[in-house]
Amino acid sequence: MENADLKSLEKRLEDLLREYAHLQEENRALRQQQSHLMAERASLIERSELARSRVESMITRLKSMEM
Repeated sequence: MENADLKSLEKRLEDLLREYAHLQEENRALRQQQSHLMAERASLIERSELARSRVESMITRLKSMEM
């Protein structure tokens, strides 16, 4: 291979390694975000169920007062 070809190949390899490092970091950040969102979703579901339970309890108490 000629020197110019080696330089071109070396530059391409450096570019690919840089892009690989960038994609690894992006992937890590996205996994962290996904984990956070899943935890937040679980918390919201739990709060929603608690609110539903309280409302059902209030409805039951109100119905028992009518009788």
